[in-house]
Amino acid sequence: MRDIYNTLNAWGAWSANDPIGVKWSPIAAGFKGLIPNNNKSRQQCSDDDGIIIDSCVAKLKKIKPKEYELIVAHFILGISLRAIARKRKCSDGTVRKEMQLALGFVDGLLCVLNVNLDMDIL
Repeated sequence: MRDIYNTLNAWGAWSANDPIGVKWSPIAAGFKGLIPNNNKSRQQCSDDDGIIIDSCVAKLKKIKPKEYELIVAHFILGISLRAIARKRKCSDGTVRKEMQLALGFVDGLLCVLNVNLDMDIL
């Protein structure tokens, strides 16, 4: 059984690290390594896992855009559920129910796809 919260947390770290998907070096040739890379404080998923999870989250965006915004705000931007509830001027319980709906949707899509993620092996 997959822990979908940890799976999306790793996907969020992966997505936040490279939001546009292009890995161009920010330093000219010959100067690589002089400036350290971004500090990766959160555990990230592999690129293959990230692409699979990204497609499931994109499907969520088409069907449930409000829950998609919640997933992005919480897992990519790192905003707490309580802060999201304050911003939306609703209760924490409402936001948590929406989060459970979004988590269940993404988990269901991953089950339907019947894929084995690299992080599942660990």
